[in-house]
Amino acid sequence: MSTFFIDGKFFNPTDTFECGQIFRYKKSAEGDYTVASRDKFAVVKKSECGYSVNTDDEEYFKNFFDLTADYGKIIEELSCKKEVMKRATAFGSGIRILRQDLYETIISFIISANNNIKRIQLIIERLCAALGKKTEYGFAFPEPKVMAGKDEGFFASIGAGYRAAYLAETAKKLYDDFDFDELKNSDTATARKILLSLKGIGPKVADCILLFGMHRGDVFPVDTWIKKVYHAEFETGLADNKISDYFVDLFGKNAGIAQQYLFYFFRIIDK
Repeated sequence: MSTFFIDGKFFNPTDTFECGQIFRYKKSAEGDYTVASRDKFAVVKKSECGYSVNTDDEEYFKNFFDLTADYGKIIEELSCKKEVMKRATAFGSGIRILRQDLYETIISFIISANNNIKRIQLIIERLCAALGKKTEYGFAFPEPKVMAGKDEGFFASIGAGYRAAYLAETAKKLYDDFDFDELKNSDTATARKILLSLKGIGPKVADCILLFGMHRGDVFPVDTWIKKVYHAEFETGLADNKISDYFVDLFGKNAGIAQQYLFYFFRIIDK
């Protein structure tokens, strides 16, 4: 295990882990966070100079936390677009868009469809415990080959509900004949079409995968929260299926992080 540090000015683990972009994390009674990605694990703790990250793979998690991005500049650019963005970025200034594993993100966000975070986390936890390799830190996310060998009944048994059929079919597809290089090398519009061809992936889930699994900033996932935000703060009379395009036009390459600031801000203050 090794330790590195992250300045706390534009990073906060609560903001980053609890804004809806990741599900494999746990918060201790002391306020520390354990986060997992693939077969790798890290513990994030408050320290005098921000936060310490104790991990089994320092290089992986330095990239995972997107430490080279200038979030101060991003917040400055977004704040001048609309007054509400000043409030949203101030509230969620500790959010960073994580660089997550693409395969894990695809499976996790199929599970997330029409689901709540606690239930999503429970299903993924069962999935890892049943199929993931056991490490000294916990269970890894299952390998694609192992996932591909499971049928709908297995996924139903871990509580996936109607998503079980989607998981069985898509896990097999991803292992047997899916071209990940084509997906990664495509422009965003083409990549979205490829993702939409997979069972269990609709427009919102596709945009989440593009943002959280491929780090594409020119997307804006739209759910019921974002529809509320649009009608309350950005209303221009658009149909729901045009809202995403409106925000991408408004925020450009920073649309994805703008979505997270708005989603996190309104979801928390509206409780």
